[in-house]
Amino acid sequence: MAGRAIGVVVILAAAALAVVWHAGPGERVPHAVAQMPSPGIPVTAGTVVARNVPVFLNGIGTVQAYNTVSVQSRVDGQIVKVAFHEGQEVKAGDPLFQIDPRPYQAALDQALAQKQKDEAQLASAEADLARYASLVPKGFQTRQSYDQQKATVAALKAAIAGDEAQIESARLNLSYSDIRAPISGRLGARLVDIGNIVHAASNTPLVTITQIKPIFVSFTLPQQDLDSVRRHQMQNPLAVAAFSQDNKTELAQGRLTLIDNMVDQATGTIHMKADFANRDERLWPGEFVNVRVRLRVRRNVPTVPAQTVENGADGSFVYVIKPDDTVERRAVTVAAIQDGIAVVTKGLKPGERVVVDGQYRLTNGARVRIVPATPQSVTG
Repeated sequence: MAGRAIGVVVILAAAALAVVWHAGPGERVPHAVAQMPSPGIPVTAGTVVARNVPVFLNGIGTVQAYNTVSVQSRVDGQIVKVAFHEGQEVKAGDPLFQIDPRPYQAALDQALAQKQKDEAQLASAEADLARYASLVPKGFQTRQSYDQQKATVAALKAAIAGDEAQIESARLNLSYSDIRAPISGRLGARLVDIGNIVHAASNTPLVTITQIKPIFVSFTLPQQDLDSVRRHQMQNPLAVAAFSQDNKTELAQGRLTLIDNMVDQATGTIHMKADFANRDERLWPGEFVNVRVRLRVRRNVPTVPAQTVENGADGSFVYVIKPDDTVERRAVTVAAIQDGIAVVTKGLKPGERVVVDGQYRLTNGARVRIVPATPQSVTG
C-alpha cells in the first residue's frame, strides 16, 4: 500500500515537471518579445549638402536662322547649270546656278560696238569743229554753221555717255546670269531644275540659304520677370542655355542679346532673343527648345534630393533622422526645385541626415532602419 502511494507521487511529480517544461517558455515569450526593441521602418537616407545653385528663369523658344535668303533670278533665261548639291554648306560668292549668258553677252557686245561708232563720229565732228573755228574769223564759214557743229559734238558726247550706261547695264545683266550665294550658310532643297526657264518678275525662289552659325533662339518670359532680367542684364550679358524637348539634354550655351521694347498685352509676356555660336550645329532652324536664363547664383544653400520634400496641409516638410534613429517631421521652405535638387532656404542645416525614400510609412518620432539606396534613389 505504501509503495503504491509512492509511485503515484512520483508520477504526479513527473507530470508537473513536464507541464512546467512545456508551458514555462511559452508563458515567458510575450514578456521577452515586449523587451526587444523595434527593428525600425526601412528608409533610404541622405545628407543635407551646401551647394552653389544657379537661379534660372525657364521658357520655351524657337530656333531661328541668323539670316535667311531666298535666291531668285534677276534676269530671264534658261538654267543651263546647277553647281551645288542640296543641303550643301556654301560660302558667300560660291556659284549656284548658271542662266544661259549668250543673250546678255550679245547685248554687251552690241553696246560696246555702238560706243565705238559714236566715238568715231565724235572724232570726226570735233575735227570739223576745229576747222570751223579757224574759218569763221576769215569769213569762210558762218557763225551759225560753227554753232551747229558745236551742238553736234555735244550730242555725240552725250550719246557716248549713254553708250557707257548701256554697256554697264549689259555687263550687270551678264553677271546676273551667273547666280552666286549672297551669304554663307546651308542650302535647302533645289526648287527649280536645270533646263527650266526663269523670269525676273517671278517670285519663285530657286533655293533657300539659311545662316546657322551663329544662330539665335527667340523666346518669351512672363512680364513679372522683366525687371529682374533687365537689372542683371545691365551688369553682364546673361547666360542662356538651350535644352532639348525632354529638358534634360543641353544643346548649346549662348548669351541674351535682345529684350524687346514692348510687353505683349495679349499674353503678358516679353519677347527676347539669345545668340548661340552653334559651331557643332546642334541647333536647327524651326526647332522648339526649352530655354534657361541664368540670373544669378545662390551660394552655400542647403540642398536635398527633390523626393525628400513632402507636401502636407501646412506646407512642405521633410523627415530629419536623429542620432537615435528616430525621425522628426520638420517644416521647410523650398526656394526652388531644379535638376532633381530641392533648394531649402529654411528648416535644414548642412550635414543633417534626412529620409530620401520610404516616408509614406513614417510618423513623427518613428524609429527607422537605414537601408542601401536603390539605383533610382538620388542621394544628397
